[in-house]
Amino acid sequence: MRPYDHQLANRLKGHLTAFHQTHRALPGIEDLPQFDTFVEQIIESIRRIRYVDVIQRRPISNARTDPHTTLFDPIKAAVLFRRTGHIEEAFWMLFLFVHFGKHRNGGWRYIRDVYGRLGGTGYWTWQNVSADPSAFRAWLAQHQAQIRRTPPPGGFGNHRKYQSLDAYSSNGTGAAVESYARWVAPPRTHQELFQEAYQQAGGQRRSAFRLLYNSMKAVTTFGRTARFDYLTMVAKVGLAPIEADSAYIQGSTGPIQGAKLLFGSNITRKDSERVLIQLGDYLQVDMQVIEDALCNWQKSPHTFRPFRG
Repeated sequence: MRPYDHQLANRLKGHLTAFHQTHRALPGIEDLPQFDTFVEQIIESIRRIRYVDVIQRRPISNARTDPHTTLFDPIKAAVLFRRTGHIEEAFWMLFLFVHFGKHRNGGWRYIRDVYGRLGGTGYWTWQNVSADPSAFRAWLAQHQAQIRRTPPPGGFGNHRKYQSLDAYSSNGTGAAVESYARWVAPPRTHQELFQEAYQQAGGQRRSAFRLLYNSMKAVTTFGRTARFDYLTMVAKVGLAPIEADSAYIQGSTGPIQGAKLLFGSNITRKDSERVLIQLGDYLQVDMQVIEDALCNWQKSPHTFRPFRG
């Protein structure tokens, strides 16, 4: 660990111990190796999630928005689009980032191929896709075999490994994109959609997050993880005043197993959600850190192993 990480680890251990003694028993940290590993996973999650904060303070090359180059990066592209006032494209880039994910070997190739029309004329920008989703699906149907080609390697990221590229199946990329467009409902903009939720929530960031999370059920293939990842990324990039109000472990596998490891196997999912909110506030970390750390910790509770989504 770096010196800062040691200081953070000591602070987290102190807070976790105090929470265990005065708020709610945490059986999962009574075993010292598990305790140390959990703290390391929290730090790893903080570091990974703060990555967006770091890149927002740095210069970003325009090449990061060009899918015809290997320099393309959807996160950096979203930050640059927000920075240059292309807000709708920033939202769209984050949708593509979550939908496709980053393949372990192929990186961002699926996003590059789709967004950049396989090197053809123009891009599948939000303006182009939202104006005619059926045209996007027709293009995808014509080219999906070429996108699937190997080599070079490509594919969906780990969180999306069961996702389909298919243009016309009920749970494929074509359906996901078209349902996302219906969710935004042009000519309404993303900004207007999120502002409406914020106003409906009475200016409460966490309530607005929950409203949007629930409404995103309308987006095909966007289950618990995808909705949570998309909305927390929107918040981190600074596109909307929202904040996760829960770890949303209902319907999860890894995070709920991590919660049972931490609180004991008898805790209900409803109680887990409630106590995790308290724990996140007590540790002064956001709910994405808690969700991510629990998921990774339960995979290897006694030995720290870095995991990538």
